[in-house]
Amino acid sequence: MAKGILGRKIGMTQLFSETGELVPVTVIQAEGNVVLQKKTAENDGYEAIQVGFADKKESRANKPEKGHAEKAEAKPKRFIREVRNVNLDDYEVGQELSVDVFEAGEKVDVTGTSKGKGFQGAIKRHNQSRGPMTHGSHYHRSPGAMGVIDPMRVFPGKKLPGQMGGETVTIQNLDVVKVDTENNLILVKGNVPGAKKSYVQISSAVKAN
Repeated sequence: MAKGILGRKIGMTQLFSETGELVPVTVIQAEGNVVLQKKTAENDGYEAIQVGFADKKESRANKPEKGHAEKAEAKPKRFIREVRNVNLDDYEVGQELSVDVFEAGEKVDVTGTSKGKGFQGAIKRHNQSRGPMTHGSHYHRSPGAMGVIDPMRVFPGKKLPGQMGGETVTIQNLDVVKVDTENNLILVKGNVPGAKKSYVQISSAVKAN
């Protein structure tokens, strides 16, 4: 069955493995996860648990948010996500989840919001090649041809300049290097999406071997 927990990306560091190999890791803090709701096939058409992370100020929470959190005897949360394919019998509304749901050696998928890069050109945004910069070339960093003459229009999907980053990104099959239950930290091998202090969701790897 699937497992999941929410956390905050603290930053990156490195550890030495037992074989002496230097391993880059991302540190994720995952304290105060609360099960806010259990979704059942009878009521909602699918089974899942709704998990909340990071308390929201009372002044910033509206009445429905407060009432929803009170059912779980918790404070309104800033970051709420669902975890599907779980065994509902293992969870109760109001239950706190700890980092020990995962253990070292497991494979996980980490989902976050990538860093926003603003408005970028086709070369940076889509990794396209530029034209020659000298010898009379008038083609440098532009997107190139807009399409063939016959339809007299630009086809949908044309890779053009625009907003880059700020998207939901999932990196799959990352190794859990260490679980620090004392400090509520999960150390994951490699990098995960998002800036420091951004929220991420850690879940069981979908494509784990």
